[in-house]
Amino acid sequence: MPAPAPILLDDRLWFPDANDAVKHGPHAGLVAVGGDLSVPRLLLAYCSGLFPWTADPATWWSPDPRGIIELDQFHVSRSLSRTLRKGVFEVTFDRAFREVITACAKTRRPSGWITVEFINAYTELHEAGHAHSVECWLAGKLVGGVYGVAVGGLFAGESMFHRADDASKVALFHLVGRLRERGFTLFDTQMVTPVTRSLGAVEISRASYLRRLRAAVKVRASF
Repeated sequence: MPAPAPILLDDRLWFPDANDAVKHGPHAGLVAVGGDLSVPRLLLAYCSGLFPWTADPATWWSPDPRGIIELDQFHVSRSLSRTLRKGVFEVTFDRAFREVITACAKTRRPSGWITVEFINAYTELHEAGHAHSVECWLAGKLVGGVYGVAVGGLFAGESMFHRADDASKVALFHLVGRLRERGFTLFDTQMVTPVTRSLGAVEISRASYLRRLRAAVKVRASF
């Protein structure tokens, strides 16, 4: 039986099953190609276990395994604990969303994906109340932050940046605290990187993620 190929989307608002993702090769995890980055399509994607990685054309992914951070297992290292005790940074929520995502776009990564199209689409998602940011400030300057998407009890972390030591980790620490306080049940990190692994990120199977996602999006949580 031939391996599944990504589905080509049209203007209709729908997605194929995440389990139909490409299984092997450089495009493993790719589910669909096409569509747009409109607010309704982005929200449907996250509810379906998908997220976009490119804008032109839009590509929709569901990796296996999937990275998550268990909200009660966030790891605070000794150095991060010292930084938190010192209160080096002022931490805010949703004060500078576009500035955070723009700073994330400027961070050098092996596969930078945050284009102008992404910045505009997620800023619109933020203005609709579904995308959020955490900011770290030092002497009045934005020096770190993280942003992501909230749907029900799901928070899908998208990207983070830092211009001062520990700034992004402090932002992530405060994000986890807020998610726990506000009743969120699933913190998706998409992939596990060395940085997120040091903070407690783990990998779970796509099947496990989708089961937890179905329950999470039914939760009434508010960022």
